[in-house]
Amino acid sequence: MADFTFPVRVYWEDTDAGGVVYYASYLRFLERARSEWLRALGVDQVRLLREERLQFVVVEANVRYHRPAKFDDQLAVTVTLESMRGASIAMGQEIRRGPAGEELLVTATVRAACLDAASLKPRPLPKSLASRA
Repeated sequence: MADFTFPVRVYWEDTDAGGVVYYASYLRFLERARSEWLRALGVDQVRLLREERLQFVVVEANVRYHRPAKFDDQLAVTVTLESMRGASIAMGQEIRRGPAGEELLVTATVRAACLDAASLKPRPLPKSLASRA
């Protein structure tokens, strides 16, 4: 079961000439859901960058495309916390078609690292995230 679900509607800009979602668009959908998940946890990424000089970057993404989405589909994008280690966080994600997520389209595992914004070197995850996740 997912910890967080974010709704996405497929627009023309997300599709190829045939009205099928372009493969890279799914990465944007996954990113939006992760950002909204952090927001729902109370993690303010703008404040982290401005005040603590921390930022998150994706360092690994494994994506499996099961079925295509099409123009105007209503999707449900989920985020499930899999693990937190020192300076990284791993999340499992799914994209499903339909408001209740009836049909599985994409599965992904994404790992993001917490970096110092100036040096781009790993820094420990903020304690505020660890206490809320």
